[in-house]
Amino acid sequence: MTRIIMHGCNGKMGQVISKIVEEDNDASIVAGIDISDHIDNPYPVFTDVNTLDVDGDVIIDFSTAKAVPSLIDYAKSRKIPVVLCTTGLNHDQINIVNEASKEIAILLSANMSLGVNLLLNLVKKAAQTLTSANFDIEIIEKHHNQKIDAPSGTALAIADSINASLNNEYSYTYDRSKERVKRDSKEIGIHAVRGGSIVGEHSIIFAGKDEIVELNHSALSKDIFAVGAVNAAKFLSQKSEGMYDMQNVIEGN
Repeated sequence: MTRIIMHGCNGKMGQVISKIVEEDNDASIVAGIDISDHIDNPYPVFTDVNTLDVDGDVIIDFSTAKAVPSLIDYAKSRKIPVVLCTTGLNHDQINIVNEASKEIAILLSANMSLGVNLLLNLVKKAAQTLTSANFDIEIIEKHHNQKIDAPSGTALAIADSINASLNNEYSYTYDRSKERVKRDSKEIGIHAVRGGSIVGEHSIIFAGKDEIVELNHSALSKDIFAVGAVNAAKFLSQKSEGMYDMQNVIEGN
């Protein structure tokens, strides 16, 4: 039985994960952390991570970027692995996470979906094949109107995956309204759409002369992220210090 501490338990994803774990015979949530304690949960909830006194095997984090440093400090003090699902981390916060991975196990992923992580591998192959034939690359991501960060962490992960396969020779363009210039051949356009209740859609367009190749992923519910996060928690609870991602979960190493 994997004992999970849910950081951000009263947020939308925290509640989805809580419901998923209720039906899982191999995991349980033993405590939650959230600055807002307005929901009746079947586990104790602490509004301050530093007051948490319940033992757990792993922490799942779906909170906000500004809450991550204090969570990491707590996890280091207790030597508890962290599945870090929060997106929109700035450079300093990422450095904090990277340094902490020298002391505890951390799984950092912009998207917990199995399909998205397969997509990260597919775009690498597509980029290597198509850019040599002068295909341009554009990424369009769509999310609900309550999402704070833009572009999405997943869109950036897709761009990074593509760029890594191309020797990091490409730059990212987020807004073409500021300059009236022709598109550079060594750029990846990244565009964010916000509206309604869109769970998450990502499209990668490879546009060449007289042909277009497009790869898409659509999330139809938040359950896919919750299932991935719980599987990641089970995996990480058995690991020593280091940085992990969903590819490690998929491959089991």
